[in-house]
Amino acid sequence: MDADLTALAEAHGVATWYEDWHRKRRDVAAESVIGVLGLLGVDATSPESIAEELAAIRTAREQHRLPGTVIVRQGATRPLTGTVHLEDGSRVEATGQLPDDLPLGWHRLVTDDQDVALVVVPTELPEPPETWGWMLQLYALHSAASWGLGDLGDLRTFVEGSRGAGLVLLNPLHAVTPTLPVPASPYSPSSRRFANPLYLRVADTDAYRRADPPLREQVDALRPAPTADGLIDYTAVWQAKRAALQLLWPLAGEVDLTADPGLTDFATFCALAETHGPNWQTWPEEFRRPDSPAVQAARGGDRVAFHVWLQRLLDDQLNAANQAARDAGMPVGIVHDLAVGIDPNGADGWLLQDVLAAGVHTGAPPDAFNQLGQDWGLAAWRPDQLIETGYAAYRDMLQRIFRRAGGLRVDHVAGLWRLWWVPPGLGPAEGTYVHYDPEAMLGILALEAHRAGAVVIGEDLGTVQPVVTETLERMNMLRSAVLWFTRDYENDPTQQYLPAADYPRNALASISTHDLPTAAGFLVGEQVRVRAELGQLAGTIEEEQDYADKDRAKLLFRLTEEGLITPDSGPDEIIVAMHQFLARTPCRFITASLYDVLGELRQPNLPGTTDEYPNWRIPLTSSLEQILADPRVDRVAEVLSAQKGVAR
Repeated sequence: MDADLTALAEAHGVATWYEDWHRKRRDVAAESVIGVLGLLGVDATSPESIAEELAAIRTAREQHRLPGTVIVRQGATRPLTGTVHLEDGSRVEATGQLPDDLPLGWHRLVTDDQDVALVVVPTELPEPPETWGWMLQLYALHSAASWGLGDLGDLRTFVEGSRGAGLVLLNPLHAVTPTLPVPASPYSPSSRRFANPLYLRVADTDAYRRADPPLREQVDALRPAPTADGLIDYTAVWQAKRAALQLLWPLAGEVDLTADPGLTDFATFCALAETHGPNWQTWPEEFRRPDSPAVQAARGGDRVAFHVWLQRLLDDQLNAANQAARDAGMPVGIVHDLAVGIDPNGADGWLLQDVLAAGVHTGAPPDAFNQLGQDWGLAAWRPDQLIETGYAAYRDMLQRIFRRAGGLRVDHVAGLWRLWWVPPGLGPAEGTYVHYDPEAMLGILALEAHRAGAVVIGEDLGTVQPVVTETLERMNMLRSAVLWFTRDYENDPTQQYLPAADYPRNALASISTHDLPTAAGFLVGEQVRVRAELGQLAGTIEEEQDYADKDRAKLLFRLTEEGLITPDSGPDEIIVAMHQFLARTPCRFITASLYDVLGELRQPNLPGTTDEYPNWRIPLTSSLEQILADPRVDRVAEVLSAQKGVAR
């Protein structure tokens, strides 16, 4: 690649090569680099434009201009001169050097001709407690009181009966665009800053409690009937709940649209989407910018107030679930899941378009499981705009989540260091990595978690750079240790399962994830059967079955070596033994999934499929009432409590 193009790319954090899953160098095509630079507002389409861009970089360096945001670890200093305007309103003078006793927080540094954000972040979080908990796909619950999918009332009931667990880890509850049809995936949200009204329990609202019997009867009659195929129908659930909430809306009382401007912005998007469709990029031109006169005129309507009300109902019910966790004595409580990105056509794509890269899709380069690479169709932050805006949008997102969370699991945590960008018109294998400032991304995450008293868990599965796991360890953010993947890949060509004692300390351990076989499914090779049926196998069915059989034998060998099973052990005993195995590890958090404990065969999501498999639409076979009375749940809770010292 041309040396000047390489220098320009490096200056803007755009990779010109990367290591693949074999740790071999892969050069990125110039076309991809030029396309990604264009998404960052950098013209690299000709030698002349490249020279101009490089000259601008040199000029900025010669002028010693500060970036729009300066990140400093607590207790550290750096050579800077100016007035520090602290978050509490006081001022501190910096003469040649920042003071080393600046408090944590969001401050401003004013120099002769610049005013920049100065963020003092923790060097680490407090050590998380040692405890165990449940992994819960909330939508998969169903009870006598819920409507078609698990809701926040079910969550509260589950927490109250959680048998001494210290945490409950949920699937993402991010907001969807409130139009039809409703997408099923929780990992392609409209907004990560707000919650999904499908999870509301209508009968737990003040408006329902105030309603007279005839109105309650009308509302109750809207409850959707069970689906013929037994799967979750998100569209039918939203149609029913929306109709019920609209009946109750006159009883909502006054809604203040000025109390939270960010919420009102989101509600305005929802109201406009109901009229103009879910994709803001196809709206009439006058509505495509949230700061346009037409949008400002629409901010005070009845539908805007309705959607503000829905979010406040969600806050009330999430707070009730959090209170139940506190009442149960949970040391961590409810842990939310942060999706890696958002639907570019949704609310955050519209509201945050100035700090997002227009037209980019995030994904992953080719690897052993996806030879063509992956295009997730998700929007990405522009790192340069985050810096220039003081990370305001990132800060707002984290603060809103931590208001209602005892912890946060960050999906694809390596994305805080770098993300695979696919420029418009190119395939997923033709992208490249764009780098972010991990001191800022991790530091701000730690700052907001610290202020909320919350824990952070990074999903670091797959191919990640060593710096990711090393930094998580240093900052007391937990890694992910999944039984299926925890092996010595570097030194053991047979890829045997690691002994329990060799697991990492700062980690959340689980048997599986939503993208992998359940415990019962793994034991019978369900993943082979389903993928063969759908034509998803990389090799022949015989080859895949042979691999699955050998892998199961390796697991049974490890459990036998640990003295947890015998040759006569049945499937239920083996599943309990898997949990006993995890409980023996030094990992701080041990989690059990209801899919595993209840012996469910089908995994929640089958990567590589869309409509071929009912991703995110599979309810648990047992009702919530049956789950809370199931002896298998008691048995696993006893095992985990005994090992982790949590009182029942």
